[in-house]
Amino acid sequence: MLKGKTALVTGSTSGIGLGIAEELAKNGCNIIINGFGPEDVINKIILDLEKFGVKASYSAANMLNKAEIAGMIDEAVFKYGRLDILVNNAGIQHVDSIENFPDEKWDMVIAINLSSSFHSIKHALPHMKKNNWGRIINIASAHGKVGSANKSAYVAAKHGIVGLTKVIGLETAEIDITCNAICPGWVHTPLVQKQIEEKAAQKNISIKQAEIDLLSEKQPSLKFVKSSDIGEMVVYLCSDGAAQVTGTEFSIDGGWTAR
Repeated sequence: MLKGKTALVTGSTSGIGLGIAEELAKNGCNIIINGFGPEDVINKIILDLEKFGVKASYSAANMLNKAEIAGMIDEAVFKYGRLDILVNNAGIQHVDSIENFPDEKWDMVIAINLSSSFHSIKHALPHMKKNNWGRIINIASAHGKVGSANKSAYVAAKHGIVGLTKVIGLETAEIDITCNAICPGWVHTPLVQKQIEEKAAQKNISIKQAEIDLLSEKQPSLKFVKSSDIGEMVVYLCSDGAAQVTGTEFSIDGGWTAR
């Protein structure tokens, strides 16, 4: 469906971003992945993506550095001749009460989870406008719609992503460029696994029990969202059928925000 298109997915060497990259590659997209990881792991990801008959490459751009973000997009356009799809997925987490929240952690979470998306969109849009086509998908969170204690920076950033999505949707409404956000609930990513392990250690319970406790707090389905679920939603938002879907956020959260 997306054969010949080029997609850049930030934070895509594992977890949600990797799942999105795989679904886009299955549908014919050339892929630029971005994130951290050992060289052998990254090389294997590229080879696995290319098995779908597409081209794939890696950018080591640091999402804290706006110049590197701009360079990553320029490199993608130079290498593939175009940038059609931008998926802003890079993110980090820090959990603490607001009075104990380190200033540097606040700055880093806001920079990576929110500001990096601003910089990537700002630099990618002119390339999309030249081709009169583009799809921007921002990976927000259920925390882009509701709050949770001890996650001030993350919740603020994800609410900001939803707001940014609406603005970009309005600014591009008259051309064939759309911007939407996806708000996942709990996905079994390395980031969430770390929270599970911390919960197990704090409560002196098994990892499995910690998983159940985590899900039961928020997610009525008591099942993790799969990365492929989010990837398939991204593919839909890139399709012709979603040409008039813009400035909107979509929940994939097992009922979390239905309460």
